[in-house]
Amino acid sequence: MSMIDNITIGIQQDVVTVTPQAAQTIYNLLQARGIPQYSLRVFVSGGGCSGLQYGMAFEETPRQNDYVTNVTDGVRVLVDSTSYMYLNGATIDFVDSLMGGGFRIDNPNAVSSCGCGHSFRTGGHDQASSDAGCSTCSTGSSY
Repeated sequence: MSMIDNITIGIQQDVVTVTPQAAQTIYNLLQARGIPQYSLRVFVSGGGCSGLQYGMAFEETPRQNDYVTNVTDGVRVLVDSTSYMYLNGATIDFVDSLMGGGFRIDNPNAVSSCGCGHSFRTGGHDQASSDAGCSTCSTGSSY
């Protein structure tokens, strides 16, 4: 346990791996928005065509029981304790292509995922929810 801004932070370990391209993109976004001290929060919430979906947001300080991954050049990734179950071992990359770019998450905990990569299912989720189709797949949107 450690103290950051008087907040007790949970286990300090690398929950996710961030590729150099993704780290550079996160760094550039933080600089462009004038918030270089912020961290990228990566989380999982219910929803999407496969049952669970990824989310990302910038946050100034870690919360209690966050897992913190120090990437490089002051770039940090935060994962809450609930999302940890789904994201542990995942890799975050940034892809820039003509067909649509953005952050991509390669998650070894997902047994299936939506065509656009925003939604996924683990072994313990109902198969029926993944048969519904995804409205974001056809847009090629990314984070």
